[in-house]
Amino acid sequence: MKCREGCGACCIAPSISSPIPGMPDGKPAGERCVQLSVENLCSIFGRPERPAVCSGFSADVEVCGNSQEEAIRLLGWWEQMTAA
Repeated sequence: MKCREGCGACCIAPSISSPIPGMPDGKPAGERCVQLSVENLCSIFGRPERPAVCSGFSADVEVCGNSQEEAIRLLGWWEQMTAA
């Protein structure tokens, strides 16, 4: 599956424990990443300071669904299911 440009669900729904520029402690689930633009695009995409977990994420219908709303719901569910 190709990533839906302008979705941004993967930058909102999951927690990220790695430091992010502007968020040295990472971000909690459900909080918008400070690097996510108003157009829902990653402002550090392709740059070395982008966390490896972000670079390693691949869009998949199982986690992204068919819309941004569905992606936020599914990613939120995966977050809850995998939280330690």
